[in-house]
Amino acid sequence: MKKIVKKHPLAIRWLHWINFPVLCVMVWSGLLIYWANDIYKIGFNNKTVLKFFPDSFYKALNIPFRLAEGMSLHFIFMWVFAINGCIYFLYLLFSKEYKLIFPNKKVLKESWQVILHDLHIKRGLPPQIKYNAAQRLAYTGVIILGFGMIATGLAIYKPTQLYWLCAMLGGYEWARIEHFSITILFTLFFAVHIIQVIIAGWNNFRSMITGFEVLPDDALKAGISNEQLTQNTDTIITNH
Repeated sequence: MKKIVKKHPLAIRWLHWINFPVLCVMVWSGLLIYWANDIYKIGFNNKTVLKFFPDSFYKALNIPFRLAEGMSLHFIFMWVFAINGCIYFLYLLFSKEYKLIFPNKKVLKESWQVILHDLHIKRGLPPQIKYNAAQRLAYTGVIILGFGMIATGLAIYKPTQLYWLCAMLGGYEWARIEHFSITILFTLFFAVHIIQVIIAGWNNFRSMITGFEVLPDDALKAGISNEQLTQNTDTIITNH
């Protein structure tokens, strides 16, 4: 016997899948813009230890001399990204879905236990509901990064009109550095997220498409109680 559990509401799924292509376009168009003034590097004095994007990278992806295209795409999709993100955040608040995502007092301890489990160092997971502690910490961090992305993006988009925002972020140059850094963190999260989805398998991926997840009847052995399994969900039991 397996349990088919309603996992993701329709709004969460729609907002998630809208954000996926929008974020891809934002990163791509950002690269087209960054090419025109790629000043960031890791090094000291006049010595460069690491340049983020060498010329070979730009040429391989046909990025050079596409600044106008990058700006037009970036400035259009930035509004889609911002509006979608704000709707997502408001939905979390009004639907009280935030209770399943935002961290609790035990998040750091339980996140470490999840990491040890994923590395096959420790057996058994801490008690969890819809998301484990590591996911809650990561998803909350992404929400904060999203607001940071919007704020820094607006500051460098309209530094004169939004001078007060630009000043709060340390000035135009600092706002640009912060925007670039947040983009790198978003990209890293994006890559790790895809890897985790692949590792988790089809069942987890399907739940973000259909809204349902199929769980074996021995889910209790994985540290999931009946109360946690059915919290904020409608459970349908089918026999196999």
